[in-house]
This record gives sequence, structure tokens and C-alpha cells, in this order.
Amino acid sequence: MRSRFEPMKKMARQLRRHRQLLLNWIKARDSVSLGAVEGQNNRLKLTFWKGYGFRTLKATEIAFYHTMGQLPEKPMTHRFC
Repeated sequence: MRSRFEPMKKMARQLRRHRQLLLNWIKARDSVSLGAVEGQNNRLKLTFWKGYGFRTLKATEIAFYHTMGQLPEKPMTHRFC
């Protein structure tokens, strides 16, 4: 904060403001794996890509819930090969 250079003061204020979050990130950096989050993100993207032809957002949302929660689907009256 003793610097005469304003961008340095701005950065120092920002670091002070977010100090606790930065310390939490440093502590959790080696203990938390983001692989599970990436996997879920990829599954959601794939479901969205497969559901490109859905006419409504509600249908896409239901497809997301079925994919992520592995919910059972309703029995269909017609059987596809």
C-alpha cells in the first residue's frame, strides 16, 4: 500500500479483500480432484448434444435428470429394435 503506483495498490486491496478465499484454495489444492466435476460436465454436454432435436427446453431438462440421476424411463408402448 506504500507504492505510488495505483495498479499495485489496487491489486493489494483485491488480495486483502479475497484473502480467506485464496487461503482456502491453497489448502484444498492438493486434496480436491476436479476429475469428478469434469466427468459430470462431459456427461451433461453429451446429453445436450444428443438432445439437439428436442423441441422444448423442458424435454432437454428431463433428459439431463435421467442421465445424471440414472432415473428409470417410462415404459414405451412401442418397442424399437
